[in-house]
Amino acid sequence: MNLAKSLQHIQPSYIREILDAACAPGVISLAGGLPANDKFPLELMANSLTDLPNRPELFQYGNTAGYAPLLAHFRERYQLLSSHEGIVCTGSQQGLDLIARSFINPGDTIVMEAPSYLGAIQIFSLAQANIESISQRCDGPDLVELETCFATSSVTFFYAVPDFHNPTGVCWSLAVRQQVAFLCQKYNVTFIEDVPYRELRFNGSSLPLVSSFCLEHSMILRSYSKIATPGIRLGLVTAKAKWIAQLNTVKQVSDLHSSIPMQAVLLDLLQHNEFEQHLAKLRQVYFMRYKTLIQQISIYLQRLCHINTVDGGMFVWLTLPECDVDALAKSALENGVAVVPSSVFYHDRTCQKSALRLNFTNANKQALGVAVERLALVIKNYCQ
Repeated sequence: MNLAKSLQHIQPSYIREILDAACAPGVISLAGGLPANDKFPLELMANSLTDLPNRPELFQYGNTAGYAPLLAHFRERYQLLSSHEGIVCTGSQQGLDLIARSFINPGDTIVMEAPSYLGAIQIFSLAQANIESISQRCDGPDLVELETCFATSSVTFFYAVPDFHNPTGVCWSLAVRQQVAFLCQKYNVTFIEDVPYRELRFNGSSLPLVSSFCLEHSMILRSYSKIATPGIRLGLVTAKAKWIAQLNTVKQVSDLHSSIPMQAVLLDLLQHNEFEQHLAKLRQVYFMRYKTLIQQISIYLQRLCHINTVDGGMFVWLTLPECDVDALAKSALENGVAVVPSSVFYHDRTCQKSALRLNFTNANKQALGVAVERLALVIKNYCQ
């Protein structure tokens, strides 16, 4: 049997592939985008989970768009316009896949920052889109490059993660958010705003969604993996009702609907009177772990590398002197620390910069210190 043409140039996810190795005894992982499993709100979910056998109606086939009470909660929580709807997905990753299958034809142009989220690169590549890369600055995308791209190409989507970007941790400024929205409206480009880390701000004030400035030209992807648990596999797409109707059609073909029992559990969690307290504690834990990582890097790697500071999210971007980052990451794993090389986050590797993405949310403070010590020894061997 021959492999489908759309799959022939798709590589397995480096991050998914490395998870097994990163879980080996003695290895400290800074690789995956894993939330802290010791901070899951399981106590807040306990009553809801225990009560599931008493709610047999949840185990029947359900509405493709989602569990009605949860959708109603989302409408109120996110103050959706009357002309907009939501659809619950099996993780926001499925939401992105539904968007690609609904609206992208082979050869359509999709714009992304470079570097960008690996999962999005894979989905758009599988859809056989033409991916155009634009540079990222410290406050968001290069606006001159972005407008040039919009003006000279017929662009279907601009995809981005404006709040605590994966992989760099960059958070777009207010001015950049407003200008991106203006450009999307001016050139009739739909903005896909992926916000899985938005609730994880531990410093500074929250900024408006980019989509709030261009609601008729945007689709918003939300994830509950980072603030609830990844294992429930639930996300949300909100957009104009006619666009959501198309996603609904594709999801009917894909999996009928996401888990109704887990949607009911999520609703109970989001409405729990201690949920906001849980989020506050989670942000504090992540802030302390972030500070530990930054402090250790300043001690062991200050003269060799540049680390960006972030105000939230799960990642920092460690810029290195020019080197073979793939070989460096392999050597780091052999020395007991798992990291992700910058190469996997570039669709166009000609613009690749030597860097590592480091996750600070999954390892405790002691483990982070040991991990940086190990990583420093490897980097010094490669970069001195």
